[in-house]
Amino acid sequence: RERIEAGPLTLDLAGRSVALHGQPVALSRTEFDLLATLAQHPGLVWSRERLLERVWGSDFPGTERVVDVHITGLRKKLGDTSDTPRFIETVRGVGYRFREE
Repeated sequence: RERIEAGPLTLDLAGRSVALHGQPVALSRTEFDLLATLAQHPGLVWSRERLLERVWGSDFPGTERVVDVHITGLRKKLGDTSDTPRFIETVRGVGYRFREE
């Protein structure tokens, strides 16, 4: 799919753009790749390790903690919180998933 819509959130995968309530959301390359990975597979739980490999590559020298840091920033830009997630849910002890509508 080239376009993903989840309530007020729209991802244009081909154009690499994101809009929330019709307003553009400025994301870094990494934030966009992370959101796109999750949104393309709603309901699927992604471990931090799998996200790290998928978004940063298998040769990334950092730790899985970088995933948490980027998820926090992404949530902030989307007006999302870990307590009441609209888009990205934390699956404790495992990783993250994009909420299904």
